[in-house]
Amino acid sequence: MERWAGKVAVVTGASSGIGAAIAKALANAGMVVIGLARRVERVEELKKDLPASVKGSLHAAKCDVSKEEDILKTFAWIEKKFGGVDVLINNAGILRDTTLAEADTQKIREVLDTNVMGLVICSREAYQSMKKRSVDGHIIHINSVAGHMVPNFPRLNIYPASKHAVTAITETMRQELRTEGTKIKVTSISPGGVRTEILPEAALTMEMPLLESEDIAEAVLYVIGTPPHVQVHELTIKPIGEIF
Repeated sequence: MERWAGKVAVVTGASSGIGAAIAKALANAGMVVIGLARRVERVEELKKDLPASVKGSLHAAKCDVSKEEDILKTFAWIEKKFGGVDVLINNAGILRDTTLAEADTQKIREVLDTNVMGLVICSREAYQSMKKRSVDGHIIHINSVAGHMVPNFPRLNIYPASKHAVTAITETMRQELRTEGTKIKVTSISPGGVRTEILPEAALTMEMPLLESEDIAEAVLYVIGTPPHVQVHELTIKPIGEIF
């Protein structure tokens, strides 16, 4: 992690759960962290969990990644204030409790706009920042085991499809980055069940085994801490005893 000391990491969906844990872990590791969220005040509150010596390394930015204008404005602000992006963690993701047969169109669009389009646009802006400054950066997508199969679990509707898209996007980006001659890395991290706000109520009633958000944050530290010649393309993490 020494080579990332003082470098800029952007974490989307940083207000709670996995995103909050990642933001705190990267700040503690010596990076300058910008946490993007709609509930920006919750990102500010994360500073209370940080040692005094690193509180100033975490910054909050209000951004709804389902809206391209928000993303463009936020990344322009990051470039102006911090110089650009070195590491991007695409963590923002949502799940709407419905079925495909019953869902109204808006719920489906919200999932795709956040889980797929938001990830793609944030990645594009981060890549342009890295390319312009000749930075060998790292883009990480927080995917899901649902991006590699479809769990027999009620009311996931279009969520697995959105995560399957992330799996394909990761490989497409790897090929594009190689073709462009860059050494920018791209990684998909696919957790199983994690104890977060997005978790459906049914998962709690089933008493299924769960990971903690900090487990995923540790995985992020691992993949960005690999040597420059090593690219972890896919990392799958499941709790012991998971049925999926």
